[in-house]
Amino acid sequence: MCGIIAIYNNQIKFDKDMRAKSLSMSKKVRHRGPDWSGIYTSDNAILAHERLSIVDIKSGKQPLFSSDKKIVLTVNGEIYNHQYFRDLNELDYDFQTNSDCEVIIPLFDKYGPDMLNMINGIFAFVLYDKTSNSYFVARDPIGVIPLYMGKDENGTIYFSSEMKCLVGNCIEIKEFPPGHYMTNKDKIPKKYYSKNWMKFDGVKNYSSTKELRESLEDAVKRQLMSDVPFGVLLSGGLDSSIISSIVKKFSKKRIESESKIDAWWPQIHSFAVGLKGSPDLEASKKVSKNLGTIHHEIHFTIQEALDALEDVIYYLETYDVTTVRASTPMYLMARYIKSMGIKMVLSGEGADEIFGGYLYFHKAPSAKEFHDETVRKLNKLHQYDCLRANKSLAAWGIEGRVPFLDKEFIDVAMTINPKDKMISAERIEKWVVRKAFENYLPKEVLWRQKEQFSDGVGYNWIDTLKNKVNLEISDEMMNQAKVRFPIQTPQNKEEYYYR
Repeated sequence: MCGIIAIYNNQIKFDKDMRAKSLSMSKKVRHRGPDWSGIYTSDNAILAHERLSIVDIKSGKQPLFSSDKKIVLTVNGEIYNHQYFRDLNELDYDFQTNSDCEVIIPLFDKYGPDMLNMINGIFAFVLYDKTSNSYFVARDPIGVIPLYMGKDENGTIYFSSEMKCLVGNCIEIKEFPPGHYMTNKDKIPKKYYSKNWMKFDGVKNYSSTKELRESLEDAVKRQLMSDVPFGVLLSGGLDSSIISSIVKKFSKKRIESESKIDAWWPQIHSFAVGLKGSPDLEASKKVSKNLGTIHHEIHFTIQEALDALEDVIYYLETYDVTTVRASTPMYLMARYIKSMGIKMVLSGEGADEIFGGYLYFHKAPSAKEFHDETVRKLNKLHQYDCLRANKSLAAWGIEGRVPFLDKEFIDVAMTINPKDKMISAERIEKWVVRKAFENYLPKEVLWRQKEQFSDGVGYNWIDTLKNKVNLEISDEMMNQAKVRFPIQTPQNKEEYYYR
């Protein structure tokens, strides 16, 4: 993951103090991109970038400039289908780097905002046109990559990868919504991402496990694009095990060579975190042995996790209870992964939302309500699992990729007949995806019931948190919660403690 900052105001002229301010802001997201710092400044716009080098290590530093130097671009993310557009003769553009992100420049020049539905990737970017003194900002459809916006008392608008950059500089701070774009002519972001499957009437009346399997394999293969060592997060649950099995299938050849050249790092390293003896560690060990990965168990103690809480919340920028619980072990694991020199990992986030994998989906009264709930969960992912996965890893300069949230795979998975996703006496949760990959994994893994991540790493972790919170937060403090926190008042002691 990278960190980006952008500042814009076409009514006033920026001075050297604004440049100094932007450098100070950018420094607050340097953990996201420790490999390079870059900045562009003009009278009305500043674009800064903290780079995590994954693709095109040599020439891909940012901000990127168009061949005529009129367009400036800062990006946090990956464009997985960039090579397809590079090969198109119709773009008529002289590429300056091998960066996957540079393709945004000619695509925007040719297609405008329509280009957002053409690219496949995870991204948040700000593009500045010197000639027209205008900007264009956009965020990926699901919100895998974070982005925030704010304004100061002078009407200057700010964009950043994390809120901490905006605090103290803005009088108004908001999350930039996923699947939206904005220009300097817009008062609010505009939605570009809309699909037929978002409504129940747009769902197909058939299912194909073959199409589902092939689509996910294509997504994983796309996301193996990397010039640095990578690994997989392997909890031993269904989702991470499926992703790991597909990675293993394609890992011997370099994707960028159309699988003609041997991979630079053909050995796959897998990682699992937990208290000693936790369910996830035992399960991940079995899957790793079956797949033949080089497996790493990261053990943490409850005290280490408690000590890390304050840092975890600083990086997450949320006090959501479930997110903080699950992020803490992930944060500790990320530090170990970083120490091994691995800069990118693939993970299994998103499957539960797409396929209704949470146990409460047992109670869905109809196929329509089942489907509507999966759509609602997908629309909220940017506030929870995507936030957790991105920021827990980015705290240590690691990029997380999530093939289940590949937009082409989502189009296939979300048009499956919801009746085939529903849970019954004959069908366990996520039956359809288990069936699609039944020859990829051992039966005891394929049909293992879901564990919540924060439970899977060790049940004592949650019990200790609850006990600590009860000691720290009194009933009297909770009774006065509305006074201390009148906006979004904490609903329980644990949320109060994190807040």
